[in-house]
Amino acid sequence: MDRIEEIALVLANSDDPNQIAEFLRSLLTENEVKEVSSRWELVKLLNEGMSQRKISEKLGLSLCKITRGSRELKKNPSFFKQMIDKHSDLG
Repeated sequence: MDRIEEIALVLANSDDPNQIAEFLRSLLTENEVKEVSSRWELVKLLNEGMSQRKISEKLGLSLCKITRGSRELKKNPSFFKQMIDKHSDLG
């Protein structure tokens, strides 16, 4: 098992969102937390149909980063899409 799979397993075995959030804040630097958070936000906005230019303006991200997110969202299977769907199911 590689390290990212190990982290995924640990996160999957926790049912406490606060514990997971604090774990991620402890594991990642402040800039990494901001980076991961903005990538999650851009993928959600892409999924909602917002244009890449509007996302760039709203989040202050480069079109290159947004295009990468768009490509990942369009993959089959798209793990981004699967996680967005899980997020939507939470209501």
